Amino acid sequence: MSVALVAAALLAAGMALVRYAPERPPGDGDARPVPSSPASAAPGRETLRDLMPPGVKIGSAVDGRGLSLEPAYRALLGTEFNAMTAENAMKWRNLEPLPGVYAWTGADQLVDFAHQHGQAVYGHTLVWHSDVPKWVSPDWPADQVRAVLQEHVTTVVSRYRGRVWAWDVVNEVLDEDGTLRDTLWLRKLGPGYVADAFRWAHAADPGARLFINDYGVEGRTRKSDALLKLVRDLRRAGVPVDGVGFQSHLRWDQPPRDLTGNLRRFAQLGVSVAITELDVRVALPATPQKLERQATLYRQVLRACLAVTACVSFTVWGFTDARSWIPGYHRGYGAACLFDGSLAPKPAHAALLDELRRQLPRAASPSPG
Repeated sequence: MSVALVAAALLAAGMALVRYAPERPPGDGDARPVPSSPASAAPGRETLRDLMPPGVKIGSAVDGRGLSLEPAYRALLGTEFNAMTAENAMKWRNLEPLPGVYAWTGADQLVDFAHQHGQAVYGHTLVWHSDVPKWVSPDWPADQVRAVLQEHVTTVVSRYRGRVWAWDVVNEVLDEDGTLRDTLWLRKLGPGYVADAFRWAHAADPGARLFINDYGVEGRTRKSDALLKLVRDLRRAGVPVDGVGFQSHLRWDQPPRDLTGNLRRFAQLGVSVAITELDVRVALPATPQKLERQATLYRQVLRACLAVTACVSFTVWGFTDARSWIPGYHRGYGAACLFDGSLAPKPAHAALLDELRRQLPRAASPSPG
């Protein structure tokens, strides 16, 4: 079936698709646009973005359905955070369901909303083993696999050049034992695909900050040791790795070991660090005691980020339990977010506000010397 016929069929089914045409923001493509003023919060209510110190973004992953259909979700997202990450809208399967046929609507909506509300956009994710479109065949020769991967990275980053401040370039590249994960990209292209992806992304938008992102690396583990070595080796080879993202999908009763020290050792490599996907799941039912322990862990992660100068952003993976991925993936767990299913703030939200207030005198004090 021709691309035109496929596109017509999908459009008839209600899917907004366009053929790729490179787009650039008006004016200098390297310039970051100045966002408009944020929407006002409820009178007298402090928000996380109100209290976050300069230089550190506070963000949330964004559920596309909530953004499209739920005014209360949109209002809270727009007032509480000054950054956002696409939970699914920028993943390859969603962006290019068929070769050369792009569905930009969800990602464009998120980027437009962010800039209307004075929010930065963190792009997620360009290369991920769990998000390879079905039309990309493992039977293709290496040259074809490399070409389609390069085209994907270049196309997506170029479209949002100047409008996305950072990208997860490669996501979950390591296995649990610290070795490179066995993926289509590794099998066909060898370990050099990681460096190639960063170089392609940098060429498409030299002003974007480029991150490597993974889970299970928040504390000192075998996997985080391996990630440290990988980032060190990449940077020594001149690969433009600007930052390391620590996903931080945590359990309420299992804090990471030496999170602050771990962030600092990565920062010593000369990269930025970021908490990219924080949620803290609790064993159901969620009792007040469990929610207090959850709140303590949220506070500890924020404190660790703020203690490390190189920590540039702190992002929760969804802000409401109504839109959380946790119950569908971790059976018997839930209540992982800052707001409950009715968008009422939970103790974890109060703990973050309190921690930020405690940081205010320190942030306002002049540095010695």
